[in-house]
Amino acid sequence: MSLVRLDDVSLAYGEQKLLVHVDFEIDPGERVCLIGRNGTGKTSLFRLITGVVQPDSGLIQYRNGLVMSTLEQELPEALEATVREVVADGLADLRALVDEYEQLAHQQLDKAGLKRLDDLQHRIDELDGWRIDQRVELMMTEMMLPPDQPIGELSGGWRRRVGLAKALISKPDLLLLDEPTNHLDIITIQWLENRIRSWQGAVLFITHDRAFLDKLATRICELDRGRLLSFPGSYDEYLERKEKMLEDEATARKLFDKKLDEEEIWIRQGVKARRHRNQNRVRRLESLRQEYAARLTPLNRAQISIETAEQSGRNVIEAKHITHGFRGEELIKDFSCKITRGDRIGLLGNNGVGKSTLLRILLGEIKPREGTIKEGTALEIGYFGQLRETLDPEKSVAYIVGNGSDYVKINGHDRHVIGYLRGFLFSAKRAMTPVKSLSGGERNRVILARLFTKPTNFLILDEPTNDLDVETLEVLEDRLDEYKGTLIVVSHDRMFLDSVVTSVFAFEPGGHIERYVGGYTDWLRQGRPLAETDNPHAQKGIEPPVTASEKRKQAARQARRLSYKDQRELDSLPPRIEALEAEIRALERQTAAKGFYDKAWHETVPVLDALRAKQQEHEQVTARWLELEEMKDRA
Repeated sequence: MSLVRLDDVSLAYGEQKLLVHVDFEIDPGERVCLIGRNGTGKTSLFRLITGVVQPDSGLIQYRNGLVMSTLEQELPEALEATVREVVADGLADLRALVDEYEQLAHQQLDKAGLKRLDDLQHRIDELDGWRIDQRVELMMTEMMLPPDQPIGELSGGWRRRVGLAKALISKPDLLLLDEPTNHLDIITIQWLENRIRSWQGAVLFITHDRAFLDKLATRICELDRGRLLSFPGSYDEYLERKEKMLEDEATARKLFDKKLDEEEIWIRQGVKARRHRNQNRVRRLESLRQEYAARLTPLNRAQISIETAEQSGRNVIEAKHITHGFRGEELIKDFSCKITRGDRIGLLGNNGVGKSTLLRILLGEIKPREGTIKEGTALEIGYFGQLRETLDPEKSVAYIVGNGSDYVKINGHDRHVIGYLRGFLFSAKRAMTPVKSLSGGERNRVILARLFTKPTNFLILDEPTNDLDVETLEVLEDRLDEYKGTLIVVSHDRMFLDSVVTSVFAFEPGGHIERYVGGYTDWLRQGRPLAETDNPHAQKGIEPPVTASEKRKQAARQARRLSYKDQRELDSLPPRIEALEAEIRALERQTAAKGFYDKAWHETVPVLDALRAKQQEHEQVTARWLELEEMKDRA
């Protein structure tokens, strides 16, 4: 039985139709990724499923006893609350049931009260609600969280981890994740991927991180002009099927237009023809006209142009023996490099290791503590990171991109700024909107649009992909691939790095920065660690909690290759996982059967306990299999 089912659901805000007669369902164990342009209604669909928003029409149905939990796009805002308090809030509803039970248990009850007490006991048993405090402590240990630290002292990445712990602690049947990789660096994204892959419940998530999508999704659903289209399989399969669907749609549209034109010519024939007019044919024409009026027109594709300047000199930047840091900590130690015309370099590192600092040193904005920088000749630099600070929130998009003018110069020709902004997916109305009203993704598109009107031969893009939708990302990649100048990119988007750079500077422990040929995937094969500075335990000078599983992982990281015993264990795990999955499916069929939750508690609780135990065992075995596979890959 489906966990959630939407039948013929429609939703609109004013004239904007977000969902038009949408059918959708998600089954146990599925991992469904929801994609679509910014503003198409992805978050609104989440709010419909969680009941925050009601549909204009249609029906939403839920499986009996369904437990849902959401990791919101916004980070936790209770800055004074401790990590323990935020995580425990994920069980607030369950704690309310326990409190109600304890209050009733000390009262003289009538028949209705005794029935309520019995119902509460059954529900608390089902939800494992008698050991809330132990579950909170276990979750914090499992997630390696500092329990007594205020949320306000944590970085965005660690707050995201706390938010996930809050979402997972209720053991939801359906977990909803809205842009879960926002604010995360590479090591935390990898941790999150492994955590979600080993999660046994169903997952519905929104993301623009295509590598994250490709590793986790069993199905991709796209919101497109009010329709919800489903594409089972991988991201590459989605691209192929979507292209074929668009081709078929274009062919059908041409045939329809031809038929409509023929009928319009017929209806306009002379008086004699009108006397013998076929009334059925007239009615068909009216039907065609109505269908044409209601037809969904194809969305404009993103069209990005990058203005290029004359060639720079062959040597762009030469750095010698750069050492720099803050408060006695060396972020960069004895770094030397030579960047030549046409180089395409990605800066690869976790949060706080000094990527933006290195950029500013290379550009001469910061003088390093040691070492020298020599800049080449005829450089025309465009720096994406700098422009974030110069957006006037009161000015319109068109004013900022045109710098107050109605025209921008593109490829040597004047072009109206409104027409230029259509290529960045801004309608004429949206182009006249003040920047303060824009979403994060829209602001990034404004910065890119403004930057690309300036002729450059050296582009520096510091996190350009944040909040951009998948379509814009792909078009940006294509334009950067055609760019003839020198390029430096800072990004945690692994697929973006693979697409646009030919070498990476990797920030490794001890302040060392090493250059590797290729993109992210090529670097990954090297098996080298990245430096980590974003650790709240280290900031407090305390040792983080270490689980038995983590101890095994630490030992695996130190091992060069699998032992004979490890290989035997690895070979035994896939059939064990398959057997556990079969047992879980059988138990899920029992719990999904009609009338299951109407049975007496002593009949349902053993089944639910068995299901929970098998799911936990599956999670542990899968985590061990992933651990051994990673050891094997590094060997």
